[in-house]
Amino acid sequence: MPIDRAALVAGSIRLASGVHFLVDPLGANRLWGDPSEPTPTARLLLRSMAYRDALIGGLLATAGLRGKNTRGWFLASGGADAADLLGGLSVHSELRRSQQLIGLGGAVVGIAVGLWGAARPGPKAAEPPAS
Repeated sequence: MPIDRAALVAGSIRLASGVHFLVDPLGANRLWGDPSEPTPTARLLLRSMAYRDALIGGLLATAGLRGKNTRGWFLASGGADAADLLGGLSVHSELRRSQQLIGLGGAVVGIAVGLWGAARPGPKAAEPPAS
């Protein structure tokens, strides 16, 4: 079973982002373009997204390490970013420019990576031994 390096990299990035938001939510929020203190409601949503990202990223990376079919996890990853983008578009005009570029731009990149990963061919089946 060969390792799916693309899944390992993409999953590790999403996992690291999720863990960062769990361990240091204010620092992670600043890194993603918001220098201000989030409200309690925003912190709740950031924590929910952190758990989601850690879970999807961990499962994508694990599937990649095991040489399993990762297309579904790539699709879940891109779908999570699509949900973030859709939600972000409704408040686009209220976001700082840095939030628009980093947050929404990151979601667009995540969607593209998710679609690319989902469209790749699955792992090749092992060839039977020659007789």
